[in-house]
Amino acid sequence: MSSDLPERLTYGEWTRALKEGRLLGQACGACANVLGTPKGACPHCGTRDLETVELPTSGEVYTETTVMVPPEGVEERGYQVAVVQVGEARVMGRVDGNGGEVHVDIGDSVELTGYIKGEGDDPAPLFRPAD
Repeated sequence: MSSDLPERLTYGEWTRALKEGRLLGQACGACANVLGTPKGACPHCGTRDLETVELPTSGEVYTETTVMVPPEGVEERGYQVAVVQVGEARVMGRVDGNGGEVHVDIGDSVELTGYIKGEGDDPAPLFRPAD
């Protein structure tokens, strides 16, 4: 493990890293599964032996959808979210580009460009098509 990575990844550390333009995940010491968001235990084998790892900030769209009926309290409609394969992990985030007129398809290359603020201080990764 790198010396600047937390021993145990918390949601607060994950969001702090995201705000710095980094993606952190967890690698399972038992089954080698890599997770894109902090968990208390590996969802595949159940072990709590999870090591914090740095994830790539670019990847490939694994799946995507356009949200036409947003959650309560969100006025914007027609925005795209995607699950992005970054290294061995998958991370869900918002897709946006210049003025929001960007669309990606499954298999497209994307890169992390920042984060979008949710309610409170809950950021979500923001991706755009890679050049």
